[in-house]
Amino acid sequence: MTPAARLSAAIELIDTIETQRSPAAGALREWGTAHRFAGSGDRAAIAGLVWDVLRRRASSAWVMEDDTARARVLGMLKVERGMDADAVSALCDGGRFAPAPLTESEHAALASRTTADAPAPVAGDYPEWLDPYLAQMFGDDRALEATAMASRAPLDLRVNTLKAKREKMLAALAHLGVAPTPWSPLGLRIELGADARNPGIHAEEVFIKGAIEVQDEGSQLAALLSAARPGEQVIDLCAGAGGKTLALAAMMEGKGRLIATDHDKRQLAPIFERLSRAGVHNADIRAPKGEADPLADIRASADLVLIDAPCTGTGTWRRNPDAKWRMRPGALEIRLKDQAEVLDRASALVKPGGRIAYITCSVLVQENGEQVQGFIARHPDFAVVPPSETAAALGDKARDFATAALKSTEGWLMTPRRTGTDGFFVSVLRRR
Repeated sequence: MTPAARLSAAIELIDTIETQRSPAAGALREWGTAHRFAGSGDRAAIAGLVWDVLRRRASSAWVMEDDTARARVLGMLKVERGMDADAVSALCDGGRFAPAPLTESEHAALASRTTADAPAPVAGDYPEWLDPYLAQMFGDDRALEATAMASRAPLDLRVNTLKAKREKMLAALAHLGVAPTPWSPLGLRIELGADARNPGIHAEEVFIKGAIEVQDEGSQLAALLSAARPGEQVIDLCAGAGGKTLALAAMMEGKGRLIATDHDKRQLAPIFERLSRAGVHNADIRAPKGEADPLADIRASADLVLIDAPCTGTGTWRRNPDAKWRMRPGALEIRLKDQAEVLDRASALVKPGGRIAYITCSVLVQENGEQVQGFIARHPDFAVVPPSETAAALGDKARDFATAALKSTEGWLMTPRRTGTDGFFVSVLRRR
């Protein structure tokens, strides 16, 4: 397919996503099935265009002074990819499979309009109803923070120290252009271009043998800040597919007791194979069965309970840009209730002197600092471990991390703008 034909396909897909309210990933899959002539390079390039439009949905429409699918795609070429009016015009020549030529107003908009005077939700590309929440967290910097949250994410990997060292994995994956992550001592990063194909990590020998896992650096740091140690009893209360469970297991060096559970047993399905591949032998997976509590035998005995809390996911917009446009105010209220419930459940599992690591992939203060404050008010036998103390788990990176991340009384907030990671909040609470 020509670049112009790919652009036409992206316009068609954006129209489908908007008019049918389809999740972008599903729409892309269906398009690929219906257009089997498109090669893998074509599909990757078209997906890149679609995701970039969703990242820059508001600012692209602002630049074009038009909210149609075509306007958003054309505006994105300027806002996200830095193309000028003549370059966009060259793609829209009206030829076979190409978009229709630019109108005079489209050419003028591309040549002259910017987001310099746009309101924060437009400049930062997020729903207007979220503006008060982001303003509460970031103040006048909210558009800058949100713009970084709309950027393209790299592919981050975590080296499984039960099987390998980072230096060896850097050499083994050199053909993919890997580099060390700036904060995590376990991380590898692959920067991806706009039209990049999936590098096929799951087919790499080192992945198959369990030496690496796909995990954002922010998620790696969240696990490290929990300071799980060999010999401890550790509970991963919202384990899901097991990303942080695997990280905890490596931190524990196979020593101690690691229990992973989740309220939705379907979420746990991938964890068994992942643990086996990673060489983890001290993990006990407890899936719920009916109404019975899978942790009924544990009372005030855990050294650490890690909560990867259900949240709005505002910190992961780089990886799931259409989620922010589908998010509704009611979702926040539901998540706040879920978070309070899981925190209260964790409190009964922790022994005196033990701790809870409360983690969200959200940047909203309601889900983070305020949720922690509410928990302490309900459970005065817990206190926040000072963030400066928890950062010590990062070793020689602790000081630089403390300069980059946002510190509050309750914990640390990582953001794409400040730490180059997804948005993660981490608070460690110790039982007196």
